[in-house]
Amino acid sequence: MTSSAVSALAAETYVSVTTFRKSGEPVSTPVWVVVDGDRLLVTTAPSSGKVKRIRHTPRVHVTPCDMRGTIAEGAIAVPATAAIRDDPATRDAMDAALKKKYGAKYTAIRLAQKVRGTAGQSVAVEIRL
Repeated sequence: MTSSAVSALAAETYVSVTTFRKSGEPVSTPVWVVVDGDRLLVTTAPSSGKVKRIRHTPRVHVTPCDMRGTIAEGAIAVPATAAIRDDPATRDAMDAALKKKYGAKYTAIRLAQKVRGTAGQSVAVEIRL
């Protein structure tokens, strides 16, 4: 895939990231997405199902969707490879990009995480097309 495909997916408000169980069964989740160079970044909890499935198999599909995960007719699922990144540089880049793209919504989520005591407990899912 080209950098234009990365940019096109990053321009979406939501994308559906499909990961795969050991059985091969797909599991799709709508997420916010940002671009960082030639990769897409998604934030998630380190204990999420996405993380467990990606650690088993890095194969994913990325498809534009709405906030409920509904994929528009004709939308194309793009095959990609995912990796879990928890290094400070990647998390900081992701946090800054999410704050810039989603603004007050993202800030409110981070504030709620601070109140719950779960701030700083996220990892980045790095997706390369």
